[in-house]
Amino acid sequence: MRFTLVTIAALASSAAAVGHAVVKNNCQDTVYLWSVGGAVGPKVTLGQGGQYSEQLHRDPASGGIAIKMTKVNDGLYTGAPEQIFAYSLDNDKTWYDMSTVFGEPFKGQHLKVICGGGGTIDWPNGVHPGGSQVKVCSSKNDVIFTACA
Repeated sequence: MRFTLVTIAALASSAAAVGHAVVKNNCQDTVYLWSVGGAVGPKVTLGQGGQYSEQLHRDPASGGIAIKMTKVNDGLYTGAPEQIFAYSLDNDKTWYDMSTVFGEPFKGQHLKVICGGGGTIDWPNGVHPGGSQVKVCSSKNDVIFTACA
């Protein structure tokens, strides 16, 4: 019984050791973001120097999470250009990428996604540079998107 409790406690603590998805806004423009999985989360407003963070998690309906950003208030609902920072938690790994829809809201601005021990996604001019953008790292690490890096 003692071994079982120790084992369960160790497994629970290792499962809780999950990183965060972080968005940093170093741009002068205000950025509006929504965390979207099977449902749309509340709008978050980030001014210059603002930061948003959520614990990495798996959405039971969609599997992954898309953090959708616009430079237009309520842009998610008006067809404004969207920057998408997406991730999918897969046991001990986090898969992440970056894309856009309806245009390129950060065109001309440096975008970067980093994760310790994983690959870097770097868009020096705020536009997709071509090729695969999907990267992977340990789920224990934070995955950090920086606008105006």
